[in-house]
Amino acid sequence: MFTDMVGYSALAQRDDRLALELLEEHRRLLREIFPRFNGTEIKTIGDAFLVEFGSALEAAQCAIEIQRTLAKRNHDVTSDRRIKLKIGIHIGDVIHRDGDVYGDGVNIASRIEQLAGAGGICVSTDVERQIRNALEARFEKFGSADLKNIKLPMDLFRIVLPWEAGSKTETSPAQPSKRLRVLVPAAILVILALLAVWWWERSSKNQPAVAAHALPTAPTNSPDQKSVAVLPFVNLSDDKGSEYFSDGISEELLTVLQKIPGMHVAARTSAFSFKGKNATAQEIGQKLGVAHLVEGSVRKSGDTVRIAARLTRADTGEELWSENFTRDLKDVFAVQSELAETIVAQVRGQLTGGAAASADKQKIQAEVQAAEKGGTKNVDAHQLYLQGRFYENRHSEKSAREALVAYQHAVELDPGFALAWAGVAGTHVWLCAFATEGGLKAFDANLSSARDATARALAIEPNLPEALLARASIETNFDYNWNAAAQTLSKALELAPADPNIVIAAGNLEIARGNIDRGIELYRKAVDLDPVNPTARAFLAFNLAATKRFAEAQAEYPRVVELNPAAPWARAGLGLAYLLEGKFEEAVAATEGEAGEWARLLIVACARWSQKKIPEADATLATLTKDFPETAAYQIAEVHAYRGDKDKAFEWLDRARRQHDGGLPGLRKDPLLTNLYDDPRWNTFLRTVGLADDQLKLGAR
Repeated sequence: MFTDMVGYSALAQRDDRLALELLEEHRRLLREIFPRFNGTEIKTIGDAFLVEFGSALEAAQCAIEIQRTLAKRNHDVTSDRRIKLKIGIHIGDVIHRDGDVYGDGVNIASRIEQLAGAGGICVSTDVERQIRNALEARFEKFGSADLKNIKLPMDLFRIVLPWEAGSKTETSPAQPSKRLRVLVPAAILVILALLAVWWWERSSKNQPAVAAHALPTAPTNSPDQKSVAVLPFVNLSDDKGSEYFSDGISEELLTVLQKIPGMHVAARTSAFSFKGKNATAQEIGQKLGVAHLVEGSVRKSGDTVRIAARLTRADTGEELWSENFTRDLKDVFAVQSELAETIVAQVRGQLTGGAAASADKQKIQAEVQAAEKGGTKNVDAHQLYLQGRFYENRHSEKSAREALVAYQHAVELDPGFALAWAGVAGTHVWLCAFATEGGLKAFDANLSSARDATARALAIEPNLPEALLARASIETNFDYNWNAAAQTLSKALELAPADPNIVIAAGNLEIARGNIDRGIELYRKAVDLDPVNPTARAFLAFNLAATKRFAEAQAEYPRVVELNPAAPWARAGLGLAYLLEGKFEEAVAATEGEAGEWARLLIVACARWSQKKIPEADATLATLTKDFPETAAYQIAEVHAYRGDKDKAFEWLDRARRQHDGGLPGLRKDPLLTNLYDDPRWNTFLRTVGLADDQLKLGAR
């Protein structure tokens, strides 16, 4: 095992005591790890190691554990005491002689570690081929490199470590799996060479040029220079259950920045889609259309929290600012405010070419304080709120109920916590729309609780966008108060114009009013704001299908399923597109695995009717009617209308109205209800929910 602590000689000249102390610590840490992976230390030369292993997999696992250990260690020390290693792994024949080892394997391992980068792991093609299907990590291909004293160029790979937010090399294409070869009697060993380098030295200064693949080119249209994406902070806590906390810190920072005037901030769903992915800074910047990235890590231990954050340029990966904060947990709010203020100042400073003046700093501070309205200073309530957000973002009935428990506990601890009240309201609204348990009694209870929580949130903070969204959702989906919803959404959009959920709600209102083209336009805007938001894509796809744009709809629904297979309508929506296109068997097949059983039954009942499979159609409708009369009255009406049974259709539509069914806002342009349009009862029913033509025209004045 070879190591060469880059910068060690210079450090020794400046402070030989510190240099020796860190060298010994480095040796102690590594020697504790080697035996756990059956590694044998061959020799130590100053600050260098040579180690051999019985398999490439053990070597790679050992290397990852070393870097993990050092990453945690470096998080808690000042910059002058940080240690980082370069690691290179190669497999080949070696010769043992007089207590030493010789051969090309040793030479190559000592060369490729120089390409790993500080804190990185570089492996040869031979190693990558053997471990790619066995190691729980991904690889990035460097390309072909000419190594000193090695005759032929070699393809090299970098192991992407789970806690890294990005890298500086291009991702390698997927390789077909092959059975691993078994290596026999020859003394084939894996050489692990480690080279320590200090954090304060930029890895690019000491990196040899690598031929072959270039970095992705910059997008044709340059992003707004006041744009930023907040990537999910890495959880470095020993308790992996603290992931909600690291995610929450990132999300709250994102939400605050999103409310700062003039800032363009990538939406939460899109930014968090890169969690655990080995994408480069350039790739993230291009896909999200931002000029800057915020990344970091969180380590929570007892009542102490350590937050490391940095701001980088997306096009080059250049670090513009970084800082470490070690605080008591109760001071985390001050750290979040400081982070937001610093990032805004730094981004604006990139445009002005200098530091913010005193007046500018005061303005930024005021903007951040305004964006933080609705929060809490209660540490326990704050952590419960973060747990609620963590569960709510999973978009399933089970996780919604888990989120509700956390939010309710938060407001019990701090009744003045407006954001937590908004969380209670939003979760109850979601359960009103999608819950399948508890029937009408549970629906009524959820709607009543949603109204109460919304009122509490707005009483505390009248200009809270999250609470205004909950109120607008109630007004649109359950009260059918279109004019009130329009006023509420107008105010919410003024406060948070880039919030994709508010834009989606505005689209829903336009659909209810019969302005389907305008609704689709807003859904497209929401998708542009948040490309991996499954809700935005689901609404867009549904209304593309409703307007017979089948090809577009059928292209969208697989994306919805990929983004959130547990979302209601994810698969049934594709079935609807096939149903309206007259592809009835494909419609039934598409609903397999649908999370909302009521949605699946709706599509199957209609498809089997069109196929003249009347007994199966009747049986499916009977099941829908028996199992979901209180939560899917609107869907039961759709089936009857599709079959031409107008009396039953209007009977169930009226029941849906009495039950405040969330499906009713879409009835003016519902393609399954077209058989009712020529019935005189149609306009009468539209009038009962405020959707008659003259009512909508009056409301639009």
